[in-house]
Amino acid sequence: MESFMTGQHPVEIDTSRPHPARMYDWYLGGKDNYPVDEAMGKQMLALDPRVPVMARVNRAFMQRATRWLAGQGVRQFLDVGTGIPTEPNLHQVAQGIAPDARVVYCDNDPIVLAHAAALLRGTDEGVTEYLQADVRDPDVILEGARKILDFDEPIALSLIALLHFVSDEDGAHELVGRLLDALPSGSYLVVTHATSDFTPEESKAATEQLKAAGVTLALRSREEFTRFFDGLTLVEPGVQVPHHWHPELGDPIPGQDDDIIPGYGAVAHKP
Repeated sequence: MESFMTGQHPVEIDTSRPHPARMYDWYLGGKDNYPVDEAMGKQMLALDPRVPVMARVNRAFMQRATRWLAGQGVRQFLDVGTGIPTEPNLHQVAQGIAPDARVVYCDNDPIVLAHAAALLRGTDEGVTEYLQADVRDPDVILEGARKILDFDEPIALSLIALLHFVSDEDGAHELVGRLLDALPSGSYLVVTHATSDFTPEESKAATEQLKAAGVTLALRSREEFTRFFDGLTLVEPGVQVPHHWHPELGDPIPGQDDDIIPGYGAVAHKP
């Protein structure tokens, strides 16, 4: 266990077990991770050396989706499961197109809290704020977001590479539904999610290794992924492997090809 100060509040970090956000940071070449995260990351690389490319593909999807949404006139974004900052962050993309965009970040990882100051450097015209909360506590997220966002205007709810860490027992689909129910008509849902559809053996081994380390990995099929969008209208081209969703809105990731992205991505509109 390690502790440090953020503002006036001591924050404790459990360094005895890996955390998905810190592993993700390690995949992306970041420095905000611990030996336990690196060790588990190396185990994942041994199963599939393309994991870092998958992490970058998820980030690129977020950036393209944000560009598309800002181009459609969306000016409010709620990003749950933010992760450790990696530029360009969502607010930088959104406010680069619409300087008055309002962005709320939300994560349960204390290291992300430590980086909140960097996340909050947005434009003078816009608003960028950070909430410390878990996706399993949607009421806490919504209470905080209501102080910053106008719930009478459309909001884009972004859940990038998050829901495969939420089990069915924790009610992943129900949690998303509760967040969506609170958003007004005209809002959007943005999701990427890992799957075992393409690499069943490697995925099974990864799930077992992460479970042994205390990390939930709930891989879902295309059908299970699509259920997150029940009652919504999928934006074309619908459910895709992430790098096939409007690739013209961004640059390809080095090392990316059609065989290495065991996941899905989609954006949908709330009528």
